[in-house]
Amino acid sequence: MYEKLGLQATAPGPHTSRPHPEHKVYPYLLRGIEITRNNQVWSTDITFLRMKKGFVYLVAIIDWEIDITMDAGFCVEVLSRI
Repeated sequence: MYEKLGLQATAPGPHTSRPHPEHKVYPYLLRGIEITRNNQVWSTDITFLRMKKGFVYLVAIIDWEIDITMDAGFCVEVLSRI
């Protein structure tokens, strides 16, 4: 399938999880905090996508919602708040 689309994986090199000794290590700010409501804590991530002529950057900001089911209505309700 990937070959048909002309796609190939570009895996990072070894040791990508090792911290650089000159980079600051930030503390985990949520330790000991009880999360009890929506919009109390958000998550974010940023990554890059390699293009033929450079890079594009993708950022995601996530507000978590929890339910005891994987019901479609629950998912639609969360999406309707965007």
